[in-house]
Amino acid sequence: MKVNLTRRRFIKAVIASSAVATQAGCQLNAKDLNAKSSVERLIALDINGKTRRVDVLPMETLANTLRYKLGLTGTKIGCNRGECGACTVLIDGVPNYSCSTLSHSVRKRQVQSIEGVAKADGTLHPIQEAFIEELSPQCGFCTPGQVMSAVALLNENPKPSREEARQALSGNICRCGAYDHYLNGVMRASGQSDE
Repeated sequence: MKVNLTRRRFIKAVIASSAVATQAGCQLNAKDLNAKSSVERLIALDINGKTRRVDVLPMETLANTLRYKLGLTGTKIGCNRGECGACTVLIDGVPNYSCSTLSHSVRKRQVQSIEGVAKADGTLHPIQEAFIEELSPQCGFCTPGQVMSAVALLNENPKPSREEARQALSGNICRCGAYDHYLNGVMRASGQSDE
């Protein structure tokens, strides 16, 4: 039996086989999701000193939970793959990219977002004040991540050298190139600026 294979028949066969493979994959993924549904979804998170109960999917990132479930939109999502630092939050006092952290992994830990840096009465943190004084932000998109990294640094080392500050902020990309302004802000907040 001779099959007359034309380009058109070949392409149709490829499309049909892809559709069958995709359908089989979807059925497999549906089974996987049912198996994963045993993961507790309504969890309690300690966010900025308050316990927040939230419905979280098993593979949901902390950045998505903060922004879209809890309304804490100060945490920015830039690259969404742990490279730019715009989504930096403090987890037990340590800077972490929230776009690369699963919400379920921080259930018994303290999370501080940019909304938790200023005092309850609205008084700004010294880093925030210093960044304003030094005109550090340009477009401002990276600023929340810069603030969080700087707060963590000063909590750990209240009088860092300029090189230590540079190292601490190195995980935050500023597309405007205002790196020196942010460093000046850290030095001002630590009481070491030339003024």
